Amino acid sequence: MASTKTTSAQAQPEKINWIAEIRGLALMLLAVLAFHSLVAKPFYIPSTSMMPTLWVGDRLVVSKYPYGWSWASASFHLLPRGSWRVWPKTPEYGDIVIPVHPLRDEDYIKRVVALPGDTIEVRGGQIILNGKPIKREVVPPVRLPFEPDLICRDGPCLASFEAYRETGPDGRDYFAPPTWRETLPNGATYLTIDFIDQPLDDFGPYTVPKDSVFVMGDNRDQSADSRAPAEENGLGGGVPMANIGGRAEFITFSLDGSTTWNPATWLSSLRPGRAWTSLRPPLVEGAAKH
Repeated sequence: MASTKTTSAQAQPEKINWIAEIRGLALMLLAVLAFHSLVAKPFYIPSTSMMPTLWVGDRLVVSKYPYGWSWASASFHLLPRGSWRVWPKTPEYGDIVIPVHPLRDEDYIKRVVALPGDTIEVRGGQIILNGKPIKREVVPPVRLPFEPDLICRDGPCLASFEAYRETGPDGRDYFAPPTWRETLPNGATYLTIDFIDQPLDDFGPYTVPKDSVFVMGDNRDQSADSRAPAEENGLGGGVPMANIGGRAEFITFSLDGSTTWNPATWLSSLRPGRAWTSLRPPLVEGAAKH
């Protein structure tokens, strides 16, 4: 009988300590939140404003520490707005940064084209920095894949490129809009798209305030950036450094919009060749002389 009682007691399941389980889950969530706020976090590209550098559907890693930390560093914008920064640093020309809209807790992604104290002017799409036009040259058009699943789904329509649609040697359709290469004073170089005459092609002159940067999208005709008023979804001039939430580092993977519940589409929707692409602009030696 004693042996039977012992076996029966051993067979009883142990009670779950729900307090300990909830505490462990809370600590794990806090660790993830701290990592995303202080070190790095993922970022998704929903619009065409940074084409051709970034495509709709790209997934990135954004580092949080390059310019120090501020209220904008916190994930989900949990901290109140302020002008304070810890270990502050200034971005470099050409950096792709994450500014927060001045009126809404909404993250943007743009490129730094002017630093504190710079005077910037845009005439006919040409950036004039401190009285000197930056180097800007026409290059062969980029080829952006025609992906019907992404047209008009989010943000400005890719259909605006329809006039530049063509069929490539592989039989697939592509957009090939007019493309330019810009080079900033530090030698940072990158591609832009500019194919429409529109009001934001002319701006300024404007002097960037202290502790602020001026940012623009690489797709100059479809970017609400420092050139546009905040009330019109733009960033309203120079972005305070405290409103910069991090720097884009590299693409982790990219999806073409055809992903569904079917596991067979999870791999087929991956865009080849975009994973692990660095988002730091290459530097051209001697560019400051231009």
